[in-house]
Amino acid sequence: MITVDRHDLSLLNELQRNGEATNAALAEVLHLSVSQVGRRVQRLREAGIIDHYAAVLEPGTVGLDVMAFVHITLDRHGEKRGDAFEKAIRDVPEVMECFSVTGEADYVARVVSHDLASFADLMMKEILLLPGVVNVKSNIALKKIKQSTVLPLEHIVRPNPRKQRIEFART
Repeated sequence: MITVDRHDLSLLNELQRNGEATNAALAEVLHLSVSQVGRRVQRLREAGIIDHYAAVLEPGTVGLDVMAFVHITLDRHGEKRGDAFEKAIRDVPEVMECFSVTGEADYVARVVSHDLASFADLMMKEILLLPGVVNVKSNIALKKIKQSTVLPLEHIVRPNPRKQRIEFART
């Protein structure tokens, strides 16, 4: 278990908005010393709360103009069938995210592609041929309204944030 206080929550919020921020810049915003910020970041990384840092690219600027949400149904359920599909879909670079879901489909994947023709090829020559796939339905995104990598942490804040301490289990 790791205990997270109000300073950690503020640090997490700042890092989500600017992962390139230096410890000195974070210290100034959070009113902590640079060494305190460094220790807190290291502790949050070791606990797995901070998973990794990455540059977030705008797909259209690198020629990936089509984004689709693909609903995938498998022919039968079972641990082996699902494992084989999940292993295979991880190897498809155009699949940005894939989730096991409830509802009519078994999985929903966010997929990017250069254009509609390459998207069709991807569906016909890769996705439909993955282990166990029996049905695929897709929705092409027309316009991005909102996309964020910032998790809302407000649910953690209590009326008296000075006495706030939250414990998170290590995963």
